[in-house]
Amino acid sequence: MPLSLSQAQAMLAGALAEANGRDARPLGIIVLDAGGHPVAYARQDGASLFRFDIARAKAMGALGMGADTRDIAARAAANPAFFTSVAIATGGALALSPGGLLVRDRGGDLFGAIGISGDTPDVDEACARAGIDAAGLSHSGGTP
Repeated sequence: MPLSLSQAQAMLAGALAEANGRDARPLGIIVLDAGGHPVAYARQDGASLFRFDIARAKAMGALGMGADTRDIAARAAANPAFFTSVAIATGGALALSPGGLLVRDRGGDLFGAIGISGDTPDVDEACARAGIDAAGLSHSGGTP
């Protein structure tokens, strides 16, 4: 069963609730299905122009590389030439910063990804985790 709009909206709501609880800076949040198609997006009042693009690059990067962006960023630090090449080859569809998480159903099947941009990488990632939890789904970084 594919990721539904109601599940994506629950992720947005959970992520926004976490952001509000943390008094986070304005965020852009996107939820993609397993094929990389946008299912839902939210931009908080005051979020800067590139938040959509960065959030999408985090989510697409997680999908494309099969891992959460925190793990990808760590790998990129050890092999910057390769990851620069990947970013160029994908037209910038890869952001090397935490805040992009794979989304799985409770059985472990890949459902999609969530990407968040606007605050620190740790806050972005925490809000993404809260969003996934709010939808009753699972987050897993895959295999690096």
